[in-house]
Amino acid sequence: MLNFSSFSISARSISAVRVGVYLLFISLLFPFSAYSDQVQTHDKNVTQYKLLVLGDSLSAAYGLRAEQGWVSLLQDYWNEANKPIEVINAAISGDTTDGGLARLPRLLELHQPTHLYIELGGNNGLQGHRPKKIKDNLAQMIELAKQNDIAVILQEIQIPTNYGRRYTQLFTQNYHQLAQEYGVPLVPFFLEEIALDSSLMQNDGIHPTAQAQPMIVEFLAPKLAPLIVQGAQNLGG
Repeated sequence: MLNFSSFSISARSISAVRVGVYLLFISLLFPFSAYSDQVQTHDKNVTQYKLLVLGDSLSAAYGLRAEQGWVSLLQDYWNEANKPIEVINAAISGDTTDGGLARLPRLLELHQPTHLYIELGGNNGLQGHRPKKIKDNLAQMIELAKQNDIAVILQEIQIPTNYGRRYTQLFTQNYHQLAQEYGVPLVPFFLEEIALDSSLMQNDGIHPTAQAQPMIVEFLAPKLAPLIVQGAQNLGG
């Protein structure tokens, strides 16, 4: 016959086990809680401006690793310079102004940026879309951002001249007209000089290489930072 008395545990032993389990739970809990609080405090103290990049493959590090792309490098650059700017990359390879317009409401709700950088239209142009349709889509994006008190920065886009002089002129004029009509800053096309050097372009002749990405940052960083601060001040930020 089994002697069940040999399996009995005193009340003191049970209490000791309970205390040990409780202390183990606390020791596991607090390191994670402290880390979470530290991250939230860091974001709150450092990030003053939030830049949402709405773009296509030129901003999505096409053919490269994400960390090699100019958007990621721009964030690294501003971090090292202690700039209180967070960069959110919402660029998707192959995207058009139609896709960007469809995605924008959700992106604004999700990220609540202070600034919107629009780098779209290249794929529309390469597909021969009507310039007026491209302009209308861009205009709606600008209006949506302004309705939400978000400062807009418009990126000029250029397409190859083999699409015909009239079409390429109408295409590029869209960006200059929109900048003037809505009073938003227009950033010159960042590949205008880079595209002239074939060694800085991938085999397709459209997308910049990894070597060209830091050059894009050098071109854009001194232009974007003042616009972000100025844009926030104009909105009362």
